[in-house]
Amino acid sequence: MRIGLVGVGRIGAFHAATLKGLPAVDQVVVADADPGRAEVVAKELGLEYAADVPALLDSGVDGFVIAAATSAHAGLIEAGLAAGVPTFCEKPVALDLEETSRVVALVEGSTVPVHIGFQRRFDAGYQAAREAVATGELGFVHHVRANTNDAFPPHQSYIPQSGGFFRDCTVHDFDIIRYVTGREVVSVYAAGANRGEAFFGEYGDVDSAAALLTLDDSTFVAVSGTRYNGAGHDVRMELHGSLGSIAVGLDSHTALRSAEPGVAFPDGQPHMTFMDRFQPAYVAELTAFTEVVAGTREVPCTVRDALAAFRIAEACELSRHENRLVTLDEIA
Repeated sequence: MRIGLVGVGRIGAFHAATLKGLPAVDQVVVADADPGRAEVVAKELGLEYAADVPALLDSGVDGFVIAAATSAHAGLIEAGLAAGVPTFCEKPVALDLEETSRVVALVEGSTVPVHIGFQRRFDAGYQAAREAVATGELGFVHHVRANTNDAFPPHQSYIPQSGGFFRDCTVHDFDIIRYVTGREVVSVYAAGANRGEAFFGEYGDVDSAAALLTLDDSTFVAVSGTRYNGAGHDVRMELHGSLGSIAVGLDSHTALRSAEPGVAFPDGQPHMTFMDRFQPAYVAELTAFTEVVAGTREVPCTVRDALAAFRIAEACELSRHENRLVTLDEIA
């Protein structure tokens, strides 16, 4: 099959290379807001390139992958729908709740499949944890801990279009919490701080944050994250139940060291980027998209899933600003 991809920045070029290596993909065609950059990446990876998105969609692509800036996501999803091409879009759907809801309505009123990119759903550890919850292996789950700690902050230019820490970073935790537990969030209490570069505060953002979520079965979830984790890129989840506990992301690469005498674990090299940490998950995710394109698989992560995670992020942002408990019923 022939896959078109728009946006050849860091994650876009990474996706293009991944797509090129998939058995189901015969050709990848790339485009970018900067046509020169698309040409350079295409030549580096041995791909085709198009002058712009209309040219890309008119070139006979079977699937459309969106890895452009977040501010362009909604419009590009609409372009994919209009062209009748199965579409994959990196999270989030849009920068605000109103636009996200509008796109959800458009997608759900169409027959064109749209797959949203939350790659943790395709990570083997998270899938095993989901199975442990679903089978009752852990008994009833009473506490969950989830963290996303970046080894270093993004460039300043990324922050104004990111949507803020909860919408950009911990939204991955919010989605995977729903996926693993099978439950919905009913309330949040969140806080954030800016301990590093001043530019986070200049854009009304934070570089470290924490939230206490309560699920609809009274499970408590502690979520934390930072842009400054010098030990490495650290993404983990712990689930504690009446019959047992399980951890995701606890292996030789975990960016953590023990203070106990004589304990050498973890003893491997920590991951330094999310692409390193989740490389197998990204391959599995894009493989799933090719199956969606082929019509052999239902969309594994829908725009409505993205909306649900975004509403939790909105609730956390409101809680942070107003320093109070916020229920999800308050988020339209």
